[in-house]
Amino acid sequence: MSALAWSLPALPLVAGGFLLVGRRWVTDRVAPVVGVGVGVVVLGLALWAAFARPAVRFRLFEGVPAGLAVDGLSAVMVVVVAVVALAVLVYAAGMVLGARFFGLMLVFVGAMLVTVTATDLALLLMGWEVMGAMSYALIGFWWRDAWRVEAADVAFLTTRTGDLGLYLAAGCALAGTGTLELGGLAGAGGGWRDLVAGGVVLAALGKSAQLPFSFWLSRAMAGPSPVSALLHSATMVAAGAYLLLRVSPLLEATGWAASVVAWVGALTALLLGGVALAQRDLKQLLAASTCAQLGFMVLAAGVGGLAGGTVHLVAHAAVKSLLFLCAGAWLTALGTKDLGELSGAARRYRVVGVTFGVGALALAGFPPLSLWFTKDAVLAAAAEKSPWLYAVGLAAGVLSAGYAAKALFAVWRPGGRAGERVGVLEKVPLVVLAVAAVVLGVLGVPQVWGAWGRLLGDASAPLPGVVELVVSGVLAVVVVGVSARWRVGEVRWAEQWFYLERAAGLVVARPVVALARGLARFDDRVVDGGVRAAASTGRALASVADRRIEPRVDGVVTALGAGARRLGSAARRPQTGQVHTYYAQAAVLFAVLVVVVLLVG
Repeated sequence: MSALAWSLPALPLVAGGFLLVGRRWVTDRVAPVVGVGVGVVVLGLALWAAFARPAVRFRLFEGVPAGLAVDGLSAVMVVVVAVVALAVLVYAAGMVLGARFFGLMLVFVGAMLVTVTATDLALLLMGWEVMGAMSYALIGFWWRDAWRVEAADVAFLTTRTGDLGLYLAAGCALAGTGTLELGGLAGAGGGWRDLVAGGVVLAALGKSAQLPFSFWLSRAMAGPSPVSALLHSATMVAAGAYLLLRVSPLLEATGWAASVVAWVGALTALLLGGVALAQRDLKQLLAASTCAQLGFMVLAAGVGGLAGGTVHLVAHAAVKSLLFLCAGAWLTALGTKDLGELSGAARRYRVVGVTFGVGALALAGFPPLSLWFTKDAVLAAAAEKSPWLYAVGLAAGVLSAGYAAKALFAVWRPGGRAGERVGVLEKVPLVVLAVAAVVLGVLGVPQVWGAWGRLLGDASAPLPGVVELVVSGVLAVVVVGVSARWRVGEVRWAEQWFYLERAAGLVVARPVVALARGLARFDDRVVDGGVRAAASTGRALASVADRRIEPRVDGVVTALGAGARRLGSAARRPQTGQVHTYYAQAAVLFAVLVVVVLLVG
């Protein structure tokens, strides 16, 4: 079974790498076939893994084991990732995007599968990083448009800021436990556990676009619609919520992290619901609603609602992927995503319109569709912890009905103009996802819910009561009905996402840039100036030595040479070659020696 654990993420990684390396030789017709074919095989492997539960362990570093494994939670995630990826790849096959697009998408899928099956922080971090890099490349896919590249930069830098927390968590986990195993994080001793939890929370909130990081998801809408459907509604942004659900024992063990996570999730669901309600751009409305719905999953992680948070993640993946693909179909056919210009779009494109209607009603919490129950499953867990959390979550649910209805009635309103045809390949995934959005409501059946809880190891997960379900269902119906006649006015501060990006620029980006400029000036003026001064001083000393010291030294050397030459000349004079001269010299020498001996004696 270890081969299955390896092959599940390896296949899309290798295939994606092949398309990226050989994209010059892969035609626009072949690339979609490869992408969809790999997607089909990955779905088959994911279903096999969900039942077989493969695992593989190995030593990544000395004394630090690592591994990939499929348990209850990751079994759900690998199937969700594979299903949504295949639907998006089939949809993208009807567009002219080329080998580079499909290569990036497959590498992303492989990295996401590594992330959800990793049993330790090291492998999870590897998948996490590759996933972020592919997201950056896909948001800025049309790189000739400067504004898209800028949007990719903002999204990448924002998520990278949060990702630093995962590095902190890994280092502190190794110091506090001697291992990087996810299951052992709660056992970290002393203050290490708090640092690990803080790092994980920071990384997860950044990845899932929760407050105060939410604005990056608005920028991510610059990418192609299939990118929004896969990365920024069903997989990448869900990775943060998944991580928090995975380490919920760690959050609970700290005594503070669980409460922080729960309240951040609840407030994001409420406030970003208001942002969605104020949007006039369909993709921006869906992006803000993604932040809000992810808030429910984060809330579930904070209150220990593993079953509720996971079921909401699954249903939201189907619903939001469907809505983004519908928005993409209209954008391609009509050239607009402005709600005011999409009047009548659902009437002219009936398949797209009907499937969008199903997704919008599910997003609104309209009974008996999927998100109606899954949202209340989260709220049931929240109610056991705090009535205030339940109240905030219920208010966020009311807002979700409002923004979903706003989008629904905008596209079904009479009027508008005709556009290009929507192809069959674009329609097939819409129908499949719409069916999933309806069928997943079966999880609300008590027997099915019990099996779901046992699958995830959360057998005691609370089932929403009849009263709670009726209340939320009635509220959704009322809000949808009222929205048919009443339109929300423009709220500038909400439409601009509470100016979160501007605030981040003022509080973080500008001070960092100012510090960098100050350090650059210090380097230019002080460090480089010191180096230049040292060089100038060296040149000046050399010049002085050349003019004053060196001539004197040369004079001494010259004098020594002259003296040596004179001594040599004097020494050569006795060397006449005549024997009687040498005898005379020897006699004189002996006479001198005799005198010296007599004097000494």
